[in-house]
Amino acid sequence: MSSISQIQPYVSINGKPVQAIKPLLVGVGGPVGAGKTTLVEKLCKAISGRYKIAVITNDIYTREDAEILTRSSALAPDRIIGVETGGCPHTAIRDDVSANLEAIADALTRFDGDLDIIFIESGGDNLAACFSPELVEVELYIIDVSGGDKIPRKGGPGIMHSDLLIINKIDLAPYVGASLEIMDRDTRKMRGDRPYLFSDLRSGRGLDNIIKWLDERIEWKQALLTA
Repeated sequence: MSSISQIQPYVSINGKPVQAIKPLLVGVGGPVGAGKTTLVEKLCKAISGRYKIAVITNDIYTREDAEILTRSSALAPDRIIGVETGGCPHTAIRDDVSANLEAIADALTRFDGDLDIIFIESGGDNLAACFSPELVEVELYIIDVSGGDKIPRKGGPGIMHSDLLIINKIDLAPYVGASLEIMDRDTRKMRGDRPYLFSDLRSGRGLDNIIKWLDERIEWKQALLTA
């Protein structure tokens, strides 16, 4: 298994632990079609005026998500790095994170470490996928209502333990027979005190609350660096 310390040979951080590098490493996970790329796109467009951002995307045999972000002008092309995992997508974010560590190192080298956030978007996977703590510092996990209101109570590490759970596409609830009230009840039961919120990212609903949550985590990281 790779270690986050493998970043160190690629960039000049003087042997300091990963928590000492400037950018907050944010994992974005969730099933296929839940809205991961849309979330990253919306966040980049909303906050790139305040923060210096890079994005790493994971796909099995293509760089499709990186190309989508480039076409949408979410960021300048040199700030978007595509990783081709060549196999099960959750392996690259959990079991052998070396390809993503090299991509982080590449981003840090390109911008001399002067980044505030690096988003690491996983390839679409099932509810069992999660990020290794050796790769990210905080994790956003996104699901959507199109699979029905049973999804939150199915559990899984992303639903139960991610730092922020986002339940997306609430506008589709009437069309798929999903009850947002049931999803709210079951999510609260599965997550306890961990935060979650509902969103319709296409229209921007819920985005402000995600940004507020992210601002607080960036403040935490900056305080950690100056402590």
